[in-house]
Amino acid sequence: MSDLNLFSSASVDLEILKRRAYNLRWASVPQGIIPLTAADPDFPCAPEIAEAIKRFAAERYFSYGPPEGLPEFKASMAAYFQEKRHIPAQPELVFPVDSAAFGIYITCKAFLSAGDEAIIFNPVDFLFRYSVEAVGATAVAFPIPPTTDSIDFSPLEDLITAKTKLICLCNPLNPTGKVFTREELEALGEIACRHNLLILSDEIWSDIVFTPNVFTSIASLNTDVRDRTVTVTGFSKSFGLAGLRIGAVMAHTKEIFEKLFAASLHGSTIHGANVLSQVAATAALEKCDYWLNGFLQHLQQMRDLCVSNLNAIPGFSCIAPQGCYVAFINIEGTGKTSAEMHEILFNIAKVAVVPGLPQWFGDGARNYIRISFATSQDILTEALARMKTTVHAL
Repeated sequence: MSDLNLFSSASVDLEILKRRAYNLRWASVPQGIIPLTAADPDFPCAPEIAEAIKRFAAERYFSYGPPEGLPEFKASMAAYFQEKRHIPAQPELVFPVDSAAFGIYITCKAFLSAGDEAIIFNPVDFLFRYSVEAVGATAVAFPIPPTTDSIDFSPLEDLITAKTKLICLCNPLNPTGKVFTREELEALGEIACRHNLLILSDEIWSDIVFTPNVFTSIASLNTDVRDRTVTVTGFSKSFGLAGLRIGAVMAHTKEIFEKLFAASLHGSTIHGANVLSQVAATAALEKCDYWLNGFLQHLQQMRDLCVSNLNAIPGFSCIAPQGCYVAFINIEGTGKTSAEMHEILFNIAKVAVVPGLPQWFGDGARNYIRISFATSQDILTEALARMKTTVHAL
């Protein structure tokens, strides 16, 4: 089977998705609704991942793994950061977590206390605010509206106080699809160094970047920035492994690593990363580049299809995302709120979208809706046609 055929319409099994795909997706919506909601692919994962799980399970031993992670997972993860992100990663300073979301949370838990402040972007995925506030700190929002312009980070310094301890970087940025340039990251890194702030870099979307954009990991810039950076990533976006709940956290100093590991509770066996999930993630890193490349090729085509069709809908405006497989659509021209448009599309078009409500993305998402295009061309074409017909009739 060619890489392209892996992402054909025939490869999407809706019967299985309707039984298994929860979190606002096929198993969570009424019959007849097309869910373009949570950013989770409609395609089955690479066969090598399933085969690795099958081989491990066939031996019928499911013993405790090392609290710091399987050696092969740590080695593969470090090699990924070295080869693809140009970071001198050390296996002993990388450990698995049960999701990138948990990696964000434990970073906040390790380095923020009640009364501290952390800078987050606006709009951005709700997990940043949630994690900061869950440990008693305050999230301070820095606006980055959807734009093709370069981001000027100098106003961010006005938000820094004696209470500021952390800058939360989401790159690429969900929900806008912004991929930060090296120059933008250098400016942000200089600010962090000048004010002695830690950087939390969420890079779960870093493999999903569309040409001609180039991803740069902030930890690759220089030693000063790297040593104050905690990098978090996962396997749900790139390899469709959301249900396996597996991610990784990487530090660059022993001191930061030890604080992160203590916050994770892995050493106590209260928490830990599933051994089968680590086996699956290792297979993804070592054997599935071909699958990821084919997926990215398909996604670039779906992005272009999405943007051209969305911008042809009256009152809709969508900037082509540079990364992520989500489109962030300004619907202000329709005269409807995000919540109203969500209800109209759900009830009339039979398409589920994510409304740009503050609880999902912050105040900067008002007048926007978000859709995921990690599906087949047939499903996406049908959903877009339904949306266009419905909005035309308003």
